Amino acid sequence: MYESTASFLVLGLIVLLPLIVLSQPKRWTKTSLKELLPQLHLRRNRSKQSSEIVSLRMYPIKSCRGFEVQSTTLKEHGLDLDRRWMLVDASTNEFLTIRQIPDMTRIGTSLSPDGTELIVSIPTTKSRSKSIRIPSHPSQEWLTANTSIAQVKIWDNDTDGYIYGQEINAPFSAFLGRAVALVYKGPTPRVLKGNGAPKLLGREQTTGFPDVFPILIASEASLTELNSRLRKINLDPITVERFRPNIVIRGQTPWVEDSWKTIRIRCAEKGEDSVGQEFSSSVPLDLDIVARCARCQVPNVDPETAEKHKKQPWDTLISYRRIDQGIKWKPCFGMLSAPRNEGAIEVGMRLEVLEETNEHRYITGF
Repeated sequence: MYESTASFLVLGLIVLLPLIVLSQPKRWTKTSLKELLPQLHLRRNRSKQSSEIVSLRMYPIKSCRGFEVQSTTLKEHGLDLDRRWMLVDASTNEFLTIRQIPDMTRIGTSLSPDGTELIVSIPTTKSRSKSIRIPSHPSQEWLTANTSIAQVKIWDNDTDGYIYGQEINAPFSAFLGRAVALVYKGPTPRVLKGNGAPKLLGREQTTGFPDVFPILIASEASLTELNSRLRKINLDPITVERFRPNIVIRGQTPWVEDSWKTIRIRCAEKGEDSVGQEFSSSVPLDLDIVARCARCQVPNVDPETAEKHKKQPWDTLISYRRIDQGIKWKPCFGMLSAPRNEGAIEVGMRLEVLEETNEHRYITGF
């Protein structure tokens, strides 16, 4: 539709332009015609940004090790199971992250074959670990019988959570060397703030225990560009896991995601019905890109060893990725988003950019 409309405009201009030139010779020149036609040509041939989802990642316990899945459910609060749990200080009920305790990344998570249990692996020695199994989608009856609800704190947000008992918490505390408790998100909505505040987003939306927004999207092309800079200073390339994204796309050009405003995710395979109308086998998923992701120094932590590099990749990123006027002192990598609807999502689906903007500006608010 877009190309045929542009072609019609070009054809119309070619037919009408001589008449316009004859009637207003002082206002039209050969130079203006040469400049105008290439612009129309570029607009006619400009296509949507499009890419393929190459990885889906969820991190059930905030700041602990996550895992990849081939398919899952995208919900308004994020990928199913993503950041539904977190660890808190047992005395203050305040959240804990890799920022204070890099060793948290050595705590592994996985799903049982039938998907009904979250399996948590907590190191006990260099080669051994203790496994804990808890329901992946605990019922209210199970939570009432096995946890106690209390107020917990994440950033400046007070919300509620179901706190697990000592039998579950003891192995976490022993490994981290301090008294901690595992918490599952409680029923009180944690409404988005900052760029996702209802007056800006146009709706009230909630999430679990991510720092700010439900979904983080990263591009392989941008990571490749960053790694090319790290190689130049004799550093090994890093993996995308350093940035803990939920959706990873293949990408074509580094950093084009900076201007995304609205995106759509749909099945790659499309067809036509009996009357020639295009259709897709699943409902498209639309997401608002609410902000760039301003980075702290968590990516400096190796997710496998928990060793934290004193400078990299932070120093490299900050040398050229301080691009958001709303948060000038931090570099940006990845885009934060809020889903408009829910549905199945899987590796191989297409991501299309519906709208772009040059007005992204980070608004602090947790």
